Amino acid sequence: MTKLPDHAGHRQRLRNRFLQGGPDALPDYELLELLLFQAQPRRDTKPLAKELLKRFGSFADVISAAPAELSEISGAGDGVITALKTVQVAALRMARDEIMNKPVISNWQRLMDYCRMSMGRNKVESFRILFLNHRNELIADEEQQHGTVDHTPVYPREVVKRALELHATAMIMVHNHPSGDPSPSKADIAMTKEVRDAAEKLGIELHDHVIVSKSGSTSFKDLGVI
Repeated sequence: MTKLPDHAGHRQRLRNRFLQGGPDALPDYELLELLLFQAQPRRDTKPLAKELLKRFGSFADVISAAPAELSEISGAGDGVITALKTVQVAALRMARDEIMNKPVISNWQRLMDYCRMSMGRNKVESFRILFLNHRNELIADEEQQHGTVDHTPVYPREVVKRALELHATAMIMVHNHPSGDPSPSKADIAMTKEVRDAAEKLGIELHDHVIVSKSGSTSFKDLGVI
């Protein structure tokens, strides 16, 4: 009779705990182990799970890491990277489904949660626009630009042009600060006012501009900028 590897029993115990107690029954490294089972069915995944957490910090940070960063970890090949990024994409799509074609005002916290999930851990700045119809329902979510670790070029004319193409009547701008500090810069404030003024001339309202980071978010409307 073929002897099963020592980690086979451990895997089954993890599966049982997960199925019986749910995800809260497992700490981050064991939840990550469980995920890695799919990519490495014949290996002990505990060492890799712990190494990933040591490098990136948390389960959320691991699945949000760039493929190039993940590939630097010994044992994290294409199968592992695919498994991790599939979970991230699934989580983002679920969060996006919760807000699409729904009024943003009554779903504001879910909207902010989605923005932080999709952008808050990015290592470079990116700028996206949430386009709304006359009922303030989210009709499109598009990344417009991405730049460096501390700058993203934004062109008010292109922002307004896209809103007109989508027949949007309002917008929410969102960008991230990889530094972790969601406070706006003078350039952020100046750009926001330029977009607001350009949009108003064509009957398009800029509801808010939100900066997100891993640690939190800042609303320009709450600051009185808009």
